[in-house]
Amino acid sequence: MSIHREGYKILIFGFILLILFNVLLWIILPGNTLIRWLAVLFSLMMYTFLLFFFRLPARRLDPDPGLVYAPADGKVVVVEETEEKEYFRDLRLQVSIFMSPFNMHSNRYPVSGKIKYVEYHPGNYMVAWHPKSSELNERSTIVIETDTGKEILIRQVAGAVARRIVTYAKLSDNVRQGDELGFIKFGSRVDIFLPVGTEIEIPLLQQVKANKSVIAKI
Repeated sequence: MSIHREGYKILIFGFILLILFNVLLWIILPGNTLIRWLAVLFSLMMYTFLLFFFRLPARRLDPDPGLVYAPADGKVVVVEETEEKEYFRDLRLQVSIFMSPFNMHSNRYPVSGKIKYVEYHPGNYMVAWHPKSSELNERSTIVIETDTGKEILIRQVAGAVARRIVTYAKLSDNVRQGDELGFIKFGSRVDIFLPVGTEIEIPLLQQVKANKSVIAKI
């Protein structure tokens, strides 16, 4: 277990702000011991949450071209056929994973292949489980072409709390299943669009983990 690099600045600035906050309280409330210690407890809880949020567990896997792994930790909130309007512009099988602030937020490549498309879209900040969030929220879309020629689309979607999408994918990159795709801060959703007829391995409302849970066979 380690700390993700996306959290370094937040953890440093958060630590400084919490120290200044507590020092200020101890100065302006010299006789109110209860409030001062409650502030210390609150600060410890907040910083512990930040450490927990930016955790980066070691999750290695041996790539398997026949499997699609979960790109994120969280709960499966959508498994349905839907029209993908940005890239494919046809019917696809959509699987969506909602990440709460308590899930690990490092996103991973669900398959190996070549990056065919990367596009960032500014947008709204509706709750991530809203059906329209995949089209209207701030989002980043990545398409991977596997060695067999199948194209898989992954979409990072910001939610009501999330305010920062980080995408590491670059056009024409060759990527390996299980490697880091990006990171989203703080609570969000990841959609994956598969060819219609793909054999889905997980039911609706199932909790999944990136690099551990197989969501489909191709």
